[in-house]
Amino acid sequence: MVSRKKMEVDSGEAVGIVAAQSIGEPGTQMTMRTFHYAGVAEQVPTGLPRLIEIVDVRKVPKKPLMDIYLGKEYATDEEKAKHVAEKIEEVSLEKVGEVIEHFKDKTIEIALDPEVLKYEGLTAKEVYAKVKKGVSGKVELKEEESTIHAKPKAKTLKSIRRITNKLSSLHLKGIEGINRAVIIKDGKEFFIRTGGTNLVEVMKMDEVDQSRIYTNNIKEVEEVLGIEAARNSIIHEAKQVLDMQRLDVNIRHVMLLADAMCMDGVVKSVGRHGLSGQKASVLARAAFEETLKHLIRAAVSGEEDNLIGVTENIIIGQPIPVGTGTVKLGMKKKDISKEKA
Repeated sequence: MVSRKKMEVDSGEAVGIVAAQSIGEPGTQMTMRTFHYAGVAEQVPTGLPRLIEIVDVRKVPKKPLMDIYLGKEYATDEEKAKHVAEKIEEVSLEKVGEVIEHFKDKTIEIALDPEVLKYEGLTAKEVYAKVKKGVSGKVELKEEESTIHAKPKAKTLKSIRRITNKLSSLHLKGIEGINRAVIIKDGKEFFIRTGGTNLVEVMKMDEVDQSRIYTNNIKEVEEVLGIEAARNSIIHEAKQVLDMQRLDVNIRHVMLLADAMCMDGVVKSVGRHGLSGQKASVLARAAFEETLKHLIRAAVSGEEDNLIGVTENIIIGQPIPVGTGTVKLGMKKKDISKEKA
């Protein structure tokens, strides 16, 4: 058995450089292809595009998804699980009908499909009420069986298009933001995989197991569950990308990256708007990107550089505070003249 002492990193070890190299070098060998998640009819980015998305901490991933595990009663019954999936999946107006613009008359026509309405468990009256609430004050409405006629008060073509777009995405039922929900069997239990995320609303549902809901949206995890959960999410997502490409990177390097991104209590990106652009040293900031901007700002405010990092010491040609450079030796001078006397 390896002793704990042997597992520890030596003092002064350049862990940052080692981690950067260990993640960056395999990262250059990643393929740009995407991986198809079973059941969700959307291509989910993996490989380099996803890794870039993680370190940039994009507000919304290109393809957000959730894995929703259900309570015991629903997890083993496929019909009950399907019922929960139907409850979760968002139904917008464009799913139950067609929104047609008539630019000549400056009107909008909403042609509802009775069969789709029946399948979704909605009535034309309910849709009319939702439309009325969604565009109140902006449009004059008139209902005719399964058709709704809308006459915008603003007569410009731009305003008509704006109202059309608003009507098309109008939320009717389900959870907003989740446009697809699919049942997947995992061993003996069923779980729901969704296209789109809404962690807060899903966690309010009694049918789901709140302790096992997962989303690939790191910013949403930070907002809802806190910084520790966001750190774990970064580690999980980055490791998943590397493992999927069969790149054997030690998890400690990924953990160090996640720690650096989360150390200030908020998730920061690695680029010029995050870690690199907010370093304490002026020279370290200038060495990365936007050199002139950083130097001018520092000169205007009279900023000082204490030269405690690696980059700034390399620039001015001093020993760097890493490895043997962390040790400072002092030598006591002997007064030879006294000895001679």
